[in-house]
Amino acid sequence: MTDTRLSFKEMCAKFDVTPRTLRYYEYIELLQPERQGRARYYGPREIARMTLIMRGRRFGFQLEDIRQWLLIYEKEGTEAQMREWIKLADRQMSELEDQRRQLDAAMDELKALRDETAASLSG
Repeated sequence: MTDTRLSFKEMCAKFDVTPRTLRYYEYIELLQPERQGRARYYGPREIARMTLIMRGRRFGFQLEDIRQWLLIYEKEGTEAQMREWIKLADRQMSELEDQRRQLDAAMDELKALRDETAASLSG
């Protein structure tokens, strides 16, 4: 990794998050920036963690799941973390499939009602 360090503002911009979000991730101990006075700096470790956090959020993972998953790496290493990732991914894919079925059903019902309403207007 490089010696890249980002300021608080640069970190928000890089990951397109609000300052409130970034502060919250620190509060729940997902991130631990280096502090110099009131300034915060995010090194390669924190940037990598934020990349994983954002990816996890995009996939719909809860923050607590992400936090626990990141802790596994620190306590047990990469292999344990990858094994846990597989379990989390399998569980999340199942949940997303359920959500997709529910969304498809809602869209089918909405389309049918829309078509019925349109037909009654032109009939």
